[in-house]
Amino acid sequence: MSQEILNLEPKVIWKHFYSLTQVPRPSKKEDKIRKFIAQFGRDLGLETIVDEIGNVIIKKPATSGMEDRKGIILQGHMDMVPQKNSDKVHDFENDPIETLIDGEWVTANGTTLGSDNGMGVAAGMAVLEATDLVHGPIEVLVTTDEETGMTGAENLKPGVLDGDILLNLDSEDEGELYIGCAGGVDTTAKFNYTEEAVPEGMVAYKVNVTGLKGGHSGLDIHLGKGNACLILNKTLLNACERYGIRLASIDAGSLRNAIPREAFATITIPAAEENNFVNFIAEADKSAKNLLKDADPGVSIAVEKTTLPGSLVDVTTQHNFYNAVADCPNGVLAFDKNMPDVIETSSNLAIIKSENGVIEISILTRSAVDADRDVAATKIADVFKENGAATAHFGAYPGWKPDINSPILKIMKEVYNNKYGKVPAVKIIHAGLECGILGATYTNWDMISFGPTIRFPHSPDERVKIDTVGLYWDFLVETLKNAPKK
Repeated sequence: MSQEILNLEPKVIWKHFYSLTQVPRPSKKEDKIRKFIAQFGRDLGLETIVDEIGNVIIKKPATSGMEDRKGIILQGHMDMVPQKNSDKVHDFENDPIETLIDGEWVTANGTTLGSDNGMGVAAGMAVLEATDLVHGPIEVLVTTDEETGMTGAENLKPGVLDGDILLNLDSEDEGELYIGCAGGVDTTAKFNYTEEAVPEGMVAYKVNVTGLKGGHSGLDIHLGKGNACLILNKTLLNACERYGIRLASIDAGSLRNAIPREAFATITIPAAEENNFVNFIAEADKSAKNLLKDADPGVSIAVEKTTLPGSLVDVTTQHNFYNAVADCPNGVLAFDKNMPDVIETSSNLAIIKSENGVIEISILTRSAVDADRDVAATKIADVFKENGAATAHFGAYPGWKPDINSPILKIMKEVYNNKYGKVPAVKIIHAGLECGILGATYTNWDMISFGPTIRFPHSPDERVKIDTVGLYWDFLVETLKNAPKK
């Protein structure tokens, strides 16, 4: 099943992508993939560095006659988002990814595929291994922990890399060149609650929100997909007002940079309201299906009876929590004033968890404008503060300011036009590419981001379009051949 992709063209990319699918690499658990990539460089006899934070850097000299060209850094990240369908048994720390060919696409069997950013790393490996390419000095930079904090990029030391041009291989639309990206900041809100005894005459149910597509919290934020955290909260809030349900626990969403696909809560309800509550959930399910029939038709709100919990969240905290989540800004918050089709600022209410007397909420705010990012994050925090939560911001990273006069942009537009007979689109991406952070350390770098076509990253529907991989590879090869002189 997985090995079928080895027959795809160009084989130089797919064989390395396949090898990456066989090495577990969830964020924060990158030891195996780090050792694999570093050993790959050493086996080729190339200078290989693993820095203090865990980034891998592999250097390859210029081919004959290309020594006078500017050095190019090919950059990707080694980690992947570990998401799976609830019915899929998969251990991301130990199991390989099972790839499938689905018509024009490669996808995975019930999990994220890891094309984000396995396709970028595979291309860097292919360049390092190749003996038939023409290129100047090459450095491949594979950063660690991109998906959960960009700590690899944040801690890259100056002076380690020698090149002047960064080609970030982490974009997801072939035929498009990205010259800017959004920055981001994480916000947490915490409600401390008192555990109260379950009153007499109560029955318990588990409320399940499932079947949503999820997706990348930046790239897909404008698609109108359902947010499981918000759907569950609305359901609980309405049921609380009508039937007096009480919250025992909640577990919604799993990753800060993914639109939440599933959410679960255990609640109690007066036995006398049991039938009314079950009927209410059936109506809520019907309403959600109608509301999301185009963007997320698989949505499901369902209940199952369960054993009574040991305790409940106190009434005041429950009330404040419901109201704060209901008022939390979510989705697209602003579009660029000069480019109305470009998202400028957004937020994703990503995770809600209750444990040991605390309900914790995680929100990721993105913006192309750092000041607007901070304003939006402050407004979000204020909503929770007004309802009694403690809040904090962390992990802020800058956006990447576009340079429309970039020399490598000019070259790549010409190369693409000469090769494919059309000028590539030049865009700004509403996602947290590492270019903004890396460019703050290496201020001399001229930067572009590009890649093959990938859809639904950060979700089990993730897929890469097969024919675009060859276009992406050939474009990269031709760009290296046309690197500018020093």
